Amino acid sequence: MKIRLAILLCCVAAAVIIILECCKTKTDTPVVTANAFVGNASCQSCHQQEHAEWTTSHHYMAMQPATDSFVLGNFNNVTFTADGVTSTFFRKDGKFFINTEGEDGRNHDYEVKYVFGFTPLQQYLIEFPGGRMQATRLSWDSRNKKWFNQYAGTKIPAGDWLHWTGNAQNWNTMCASCHSTNLKKGYDVGTDTYHTTYNDINVSCESCHGPGKQHIDYINGSDYKEGKRTAGSLLQLYKSSGQMAEVNTCGYCHARRSDISETVPVGAEVMQDYIPELPTTEYFYADGQMNDEDYNYTSFLQSKMFHRGVQCSNCHNSHSGKLKLSGPLVCGQCHQPEKYEASSHTLHAPNTNNVNCITCHMPSKVYMGNDLRHDHSFRVPRPDLTAKYGTPNTCNQCHTDKSPQWAAEKIAAGFGPQRPYHFSEDLIPASRLDAQSEAHLARLLKDTTVPGIVKAASLRYLGVLGSPNARGMLVQALGSGNALERYTALRSLRSFAPSAWVDAASPLLTDTVRGVRIAAADLMVELPTGQLPATAYDPFTRAKAELEQFIIFQTDFAQGNQQAGDYYRRLNDLQTAEKYYRRAIAKDSLLVAARINLASTLNATGKNDEALRQLQVAARIQPANDHVHYTLGLLYAEMQRLPEAAQSLRKTITLNPANLRAQYNYGLLMQQMGKPAEAEKTYLTALQQDPRNPEVLNALTILYLQQGQAEKALAAGRQLQQYHGNNPAYVQLLRQLRLQ
Repeated sequence: MKIRLAILLCCVAAAVIIILECCKTKTDTPVVTANAFVGNASCQSCHQQEHAEWTTSHHYMAMQPATDSFVLGNFNNVTFTADGVTSTFFRKDGKFFINTEGEDGRNHDYEVKYVFGFTPLQQYLIEFPGGRMQATRLSWDSRNKKWFNQYAGTKIPAGDWLHWTGNAQNWNTMCASCHSTNLKKGYDVGTDTYHTTYNDINVSCESCHGPGKQHIDYINGSDYKEGKRTAGSLLQLYKSSGQMAEVNTCGYCHARRSDISETVPVGAEVMQDYIPELPTTEYFYADGQMNDEDYNYTSFLQSKMFHRGVQCSNCHNSHSGKLKLSGPLVCGQCHQPEKYEASSHTLHAPNTNNVNCITCHMPSKVYMGNDLRHDHSFRVPRPDLTAKYGTPNTCNQCHTDKSPQWAAEKIAAGFGPQRPYHFSEDLIPASRLDAQSEAHLARLLKDTTVPGIVKAASLRYLGVLGSPNARGMLVQALGSGNALERYTALRSLRSFAPSAWVDAASPLLTDTVRGVRIAAADLMVELPTGQLPATAYDPFTRAKAELEQFIIFQTDFAQGNQQAGDYYRRLNDLQTAEKYYRRAIAKDSLLVAARINLASTLNATGKNDEALRQLQVAARIQPANDHVHYTLGLLYAEMQRLPEAAQSLRKTITLNPANLRAQYNYGLLMQQMGKPAEAEKTYLTALQQDPRNPEVLNALTILYLQQGQAEKALAAGRQLQQYHGNNPAYVQLLRQLRLQ
């Protein structure tokens, strides 16, 4: 018996860099010069108030040189010890230095080149060879005037991905695009070096409004002086641009997202340039509330505020970033204070400390050690859902000594026993991915009041379910007017046979939105040419080129290299796949998924000894990862090291009893090793979880036949015939049992 290694193929997003078209010259119109970035100083003379407000903002302090004007931390020869490392902060020759642990595990002096932010914390950038800059784990608490560590309480050794010298803290990849204006990463995949450039060191005017040369030329030209109007004054974002233009512009940096390219969009369809994270349980709570460091965009798109046309600048001053009015007064612009500040609404006595719109409707959480951030989904507290499902609510954030049921009863006493419907009532049970999930997902997709980003999350869950009804809903979503829904449907259709989607998905190779095109190309990249509709050949070639440009664009990042390896593995280009997996591991030695997929690639080329070593390292890194032990079991079996294979597969089942593939393979192994009772026990356990599993029913029937247990074989065969009688793979066995 030969058991082939499985490979983890991560979904790969893809894209290319937008090419900005310049205005064409016509004989009867003035010549318009190509647009370009001109710097914030060019805006100041006409927009003095806005410029002054900007200099007080977090955007202005997003990045600055390390000078006395901007460094807030104490560098007066102070020492700080935390998490096993002692660091010293000092000045020399007018420059700022930190003596701390480097990438070799020993302390060195590092010159601070730039500061990052100012409140509630400030971080520091250190320059390394190859154009690389790293953000220090050591941070200055600017409110309490003290040093502290990111990931406090965790020892992070040199060489770890999270170490301040590692890939996770790399400025060029992780930080730069949202801290400077017109940033170009300038990564060279061949030399693994950077030539990163920007026009303004911080987040300045043109980060939001787009390049300003044409605007300034217009103001200085005859058209403006003669009163001839040009729509938007040739700016890409202006005062009356509209809700989506503004929200999408802000969302580029105020979202947890994946970049499609290094083009910073200004008011464009977001899926042209970046892919926002969906509110699934990977990074959010099951009801869509923020859980990880998720920022605001995905939360805001879930809100009633967004649905009713509210945009960022309704609450925030666009240039200072501050609230337009202090605290809950900003809500009073739309919501009548006399109604919503009354005890009948707050359920608290008047002027109760910390009871206001924000504390009740914007759950908060601390990130980066001391940065309190508020969820922007503006939801009504639902302690009844906490009591039922365990999701958080703001009532119990304050009333920690009370139960969710107590809070739910207080809400019911104040507002009645029935709660208005909220999509989380379906999203939470849908996220469990069990037999009831499909019905909840169907309701979410049919309800026109459910936000598009929640529908997209529902489509991702459908891809995991993989049922026939799920396939139909995914195919239907390909026609959605929402690009994120089309994109997610394409991603999720990988769970189904190409015949189910190829005709419906092929037109999306020419979708107007780049993110959708690349998802369509990625879905079809493994299809034989003959399975594509003839009209899709050329569109697929163009979309595939966009896909591959994006893949290379991401390879300065450890997971980007893993994704590149996965892509070339799917194309059966094993040599290139191996190269990128090794690059991924070099950037992050703890990236277990890359080791598993490298082992699979090595196995495919007959290098089983090295494949085994990679998996053994992966098992030491993540001893509780059931997939590592499962893959080890398969490899040991192929190498005919059967006792070790059995041990690894038993470990897999112990760690994850729901892994039916592991139970199936363990049963086959027990048959091979002459242990039929153990094999039978394993198959029956698997069938308790999935009574219709065809592979397990087939293997159990054959086991009984081999053991001469005709009645048991017939009973198992009847189950196989009932559920899978039309499957050609089982016809011969069923005929042998005279069931066909």
